[in-house]
Amino acid sequence: VVELQGVVKRFGEEVIAVDNVNLTITDGEFFSLLGPSGCGKTTTLRMVAGLELPTAGSIRIHGEEMGLRPPNKRPVNTVFQSYALFPHMTVAANIGFGLEMRKVPKSERREQIDWAIDLVEMGNMAHRKPSQLSGGQQQRVALARALVNRPEVLLLDEPLGALDLKLRQQMQIELKNLQREVGITFVYVTHDQEEAVTMSDRIGVMHDGQLLQVDSPEAIYERPTTRFVADFIGQTNFLEATVAAANEVVLANGDRLRLASDQPV
Repeated sequence: VVELQGVVKRFGEEVIAVDNVNLTITDGEFFSLLGPSGCGKTTTLRMVAGLELPTAGSIRIHGEEMGLRPPNKRPVNTVFQSYALFPHMTVAANIGFGLEMRKVPKSERREQIDWAIDLVEMGNMAHRKPSQLSGGQQQRVALARALVNRPEVLLLDEPLGALDLKLRQQMQIELKNLQREVGITFVYVTHDQEEAVTMSDRIGVMHDGQLLQVDSPEAIYERPTTRFVADFIGQTNFLEATVAAANEVVLANGDRLRLASDQPV
């Protein structure tokens, strides 16, 4: 559903934020871009959203080239870490703001708002203001506001970053359940390995603007393809060794170590 081909983003002459990224995200997938701060994951997300334009390469959604198409003309919505709720509006009014701007008829708007409120289980708080909500509740409102427009792709830029640990873990489960219920593609940006592994169907690990590995959480954890991925995704000890046979290495002190692997070293 989302295709990036040879995508590059430069800032000025020297800074390459995204370096030749090729990626296909399938329909209905929960896909996470995982990496440390400054690796290019948010810039990649912003290019899909239309908030940044690529220096080179193409971005397609359902086969349609996005090119210079502005954000409001793309079949995506974005949820940021800062929920940006209007403080003077109720929960229902915040959720329905985008529909109002699109001049959706009032009766249809009411029906869609009710659907979105029920989806995030906020029906009894529809008339509250954001200041009367907890962080987790505000996050649910931001999600409902993004989903009420029925986007083909939902982009999420570290939306749980402002929550405390316990609430963040709870919301990870709720987000995954929500994605399964609505059945649309989620593209999730995070630097938190636990978040990515817990929720994702597949993970793309980024470093220095490059996409190093794309695979299932299990495959990335068990079979990292680079030293950086191995170090970033889990607690890892590195031992210097020389390959002696298909499944055997010689350590620096001369000891031989047989490897329990279904693949050659």
